[in-house]
Amino acid sequence: MRWSNWSGLVKAEPARMEKPETEAQLADLVKQCAQEGKTLRPVGAGHSFTPLAATDQVLLSLDAMSGLISVDSEKKHAEVFAGTRLKALGELLYSRGLAMENLGDIDVQSIAGAAVTGTHGTGPQFGIIATQIEGLTLIDGKGDLITCSADENPELFRAARVSLGALGVITRVRLKLLPAYRLRYTSKRAGFFETLERMDSYADRHRNFEFYWFPHSDRVQLKLTDRTEDTAKGAGLTKQLNDLILENGAFWVLSQMCRFAPSLCAPVSKLCAALISEGSRVDWSHRIFATQRLVKFQEMEYNIPRQNLAEALRAVHAKTAERNYRVHFPIEVRFVAADDIMLSPANGRESAYVAVHMFKGMPFETYFREIEEIFLSFDGRPHWGKWHSLAAPRPAPKYPRWQDFQDLRAAHDPGGVFLNPYLKNLFGLD
Repeated sequence: MRWSNWSGLVKAEPARMEKPETEAQLADLVKQCAQEGKTLRPVGAGHSFTPLAATDQVLLSLDAMSGLISVDSEKKHAEVFAGTRLKALGELLYSRGLAMENLGDIDVQSIAGAAVTGTHGTGPQFGIIATQIEGLTLIDGKGDLITCSADENPELFRAARVSLGALGVITRVRLKLLPAYRLRYTSKRAGFFETLERMDSYADRHRNFEFYWFPHSDRVQLKLTDRTEDTAKGAGLTKQLNDLILENGAFWVLSQMCRFAPSLCAPVSKLCAALISEGSRVDWSHRIFATQRLVKFQEMEYNIPRQNLAEALRAVHAKTAERNYRVHFPIEVRFVAADDIMLSPANGRESAYVAVHMFKGMPFETYFREIEEIFLSFDGRPHWGKWHSLAAPRPAPKYPRWQDFQDLRAAHDPGGVFLNPYLKNLFGLD
């Protein structure tokens, strides 16, 4: 069989795909792979831009293990199967009067896939998605079913929530939740350097704040989100058609033009900046966070200490002007709280995330590598689900508990059932 990720960058030909329906079936599969010396890699929606799921042996889908297991509305907890997609999860929780405290802007991933790659939303008081997990169950490389939380197997818990699928297969997670709530989303235009001066104020004054800078221009789109008691009105059919046809369809046409005539990238980026729509809408939280992404792209994203963000963005701005990169996709900036998860890019520091994109089919590596060097010079750490060039020994000094994670990995997967070439290269196990 053939498999590729969402963007088409990663391709593989696994010998077979398995879709167990129960934890017992999955444990038997892991034991079988261990006995036969085969490797197994879990895959969700394929939204990682790194070869985390790539394998020529057994590809594991948890699509048959999805949905709510239990809900405690009084304590505001829910246990869900790991294969549950975020979009479905949002509606399931909403039907019970509950919601996740924060989400990213794409909701097609599985809850486990989003967690173990360090996926995040924005808001300096909120951690990455993995910090919303209060407990989890996994099957390790020996086929053992293990539960962990801050009170039970706490070291494993600090490792497993962002584990790249290297410690075991997460089968279920227990989430801490909020009562369902509404958000008001507002889009505004601003200048690049003005935004750098005011971004800390925006981030601290609003529940969620992010912005997009359009290369080759001085224009920024501000996205400001706050809780509200106003009635949810949804996007409406006209707005939905605008998002689908204009923002996705028209942008796809412009992107294709840039692909075949790269000299158009600068004017197209300036045009998109000039067409930034301003306005606001109110809806339930999970519907506000998510954005339809129908135009495919490649992406690199780095975590940078928040205090380094303004200087790093000025360096990216200067480099873009110097090199005149043939890119028209905006650069996205978000904010995240510190955490104590071993391989979390936000481990031990208040963080900002900066993401760069390139339309699918256009050359991206020179652009990504040169911007990556800027991020690294500001103590950057890669988002594990986005393209990056790091391999052992470069990542180790960036994470205070890198070796602790490696020791746990070796203990829970002594036979390397969950290792593929990408992880071996990343961990220095070749």
